[in-house]
Amino acid sequence: MFRNLISTSITKPLSAQKSSARTFTSAAVLRQAAASNYQHILTETRGKVGLVTLNRPKALNALCNDLFVEVNEAMKNFDEDANIGAIVLTGSEKAFAAGADIKEMKDNTFVDTYKKDFLGHWAKISEVKKPIIAAVNGYALGGGCELAMSCDIIYAGEKAVFGQPEINLGIIPGAGGTQRLVKAVGKSRAMEMVLSGGANLTATEAQTLGLVSKVVPADQLVDEAIKTAGKIASKSQASVQMGKELVNKSYEVPLSAGLRWERAYFQALFGTADQKEGMGAFAEKRNPNFTNN
Repeated sequence: MFRNLISTSITKPLSAQKSSARTFTSAAVLRQAAASNYQHILTETRGKVGLVTLNRPKALNALCNDLFVEVNEAMKNFDEDANIGAIVLTGSEKAFAAGADIKEMKDNTFVDTYKKDFLGHWAKISEVKKPIIAAVNGYALGGGCELAMSCDIIYAGEKAVFGQPEINLGIIPGAGGTQRLVKAVGKSRAMEMVLSGGANLTATEAQTLGLVSKVVPADQLVDEAIKTAGKIASKSQASVQMGKELVNKSYEVPLSAGLRWERAYFQALFGTADQKEGMGAFAEKRNPNFTNN
């Protein structure tokens, strides 16, 4: 969470950067807004890739409730679109998402948050079957870091910053920060980040620890993520989605159970037309033509 916890020492060098070369023209933004009726995000398609862009620039893409409702809707639409094989989620060059919207939640009570299952709808992104790549530029703090970790792959721009500063507000991460982070960076570093609220990770540190797959120049980040998403979308979608499910399952079940699930899914894929096409193409030394059947 938390855009109002960003230190001046971090803000100045980032805000002094030049704007990303990847910008939306006014006409393009209007077309996207008119097509989707979204207020806080932009959506578009690039071939077989769905692109969702967080779009609250004045609030550094702070994750208000309405924004997350829109993200969930856009993800659901892309997940159900047979022409889309993978999704990229990004923000601006200055901020992926600098946290949850503190002004929106500061007056909540325990009874309110418990009865309404506050933040419960943030978990819906983990129900999306198609792979999601988070393209993270700038701040990914609190809820922004948790949102990125909810995705399947994280690419980072060179100036990306990851952190969990919730402890500074008298709370703790509430959308996966204490659970997913330790699996990505290890117990000691996760403890330091969660308990001190100030041990942020640079993009390079995040890559070294395994939180991030790739670090690229900020102005190339989204294109690089879309390139990888396009490669994923060109594969057999049954295989892709089973692969995603099994990797996620490895965090939730014992190794012996995970291996049984893996073997069962592997065997099941021999009942698909894409398995016959893929292996036939390999034997014939040609590129496969997957039909997702």
